[in-house]
Formats: sequence, C-alpha cells, structure tokens
Amino acid sequence: MIFHLSIAVDNPKHVASVLAEVFKGEFTEFPPHPGSYMSFAFDEYGTAIEVYPKGTELTPGTNQDELQFKQNDSSSQFTATHAAISVPLSQKEIEEIGQKEGWRVIHCSREGLFEVMEFWIENTVMLELLTPEMANQYQQAMNPDKLHQLFAQMKNLSGVN
Repeated sequence: MIFHLSIAVDNPKHVASVLAEVFKGEFTEFPPHPGSYMSFAFDEYGTAIEVYPKGTELTPGTNQDELQFKQNDSSSQFTATHAAISVPLSQKEIEEIGQKEGWRVIHCSREGLFEVMEFWIENTVMLELLTPEMANQYQQAMNPDKLHQLFAQMKNLSGVN
C-alpha cells in the first residue's frame, strides 16, 4: 500500500491546490522543507502528495541523521516516477481541470487491462488518475489470481526465469 509520494514542480503551491481539487481534499504548507506543500485526499488510506520545488532531491543522511533536502538546479524537468491514483472524479471532471490548467490530459488503455487518465502536471510530471470505474478495472486486473497469470506471461515474454 502506498500512502504518499512526492513530486517536484515549478509552482508547488499551485500544483498542491490543483491536486487538492482532484482529490476533493485540502492542501497545506509542508514545514520540513520551505516552499513545499502537501495535498491530502482525506480518504480512508491517508493518501497524500508532497509537492516540492523543482530540483529538490532527497538524499540519505549521515550516521543516524534522517534524509536531507538538496537542491539540484540542473535536474531534468521530467521523471520516470509516477503513480496510479484513484480519485473521486469523472473523466470529464479530470479533463476540465487539465484544460483549465493548460495541462495535457489523455484517456489511455494500458494493454487492454485497465484504463487511466494520463494527467500531466505542468506538462512534465505524470500521474495516472483513475475514476471510480477505472479503479474498479485496475483492481480486477491486478487481483492476486490474475496478477500471477500476468506475471508469468511477462516472465515468458522477457525470458527471465
């Protein structure tokens, strides 16, 4: 179970407010790192997204120190990190928010297993937003029995034993 994740963007406060809209939740400042915010879904799982300024990197602390926040001004604007997140919105509502923000939003099928809405925050960071119907498809496709079958197929295709 993933409870929260973090992303780095150009305008953390604005992005956090949009994510709160998508979650039908709220956002607030994130005190451990100035200029950062946290959006909360207020769902049964405690789902949240930490939104850092672009270039923020989390690095290991030394000895018994916890993580450190570092700034990398030459970081790429893109990242491989993404998440599939169930939201209480319809496809139309997701598209309207994306259109209002000028962000790319596209309805996609993932190999026919389930559908997602690619929601491109600031057109650089992708979240796969799942409407309630899409979340149901995802859960059906990823239930343990079907997932074991899919895993076996993937191993056969890749040649990994």
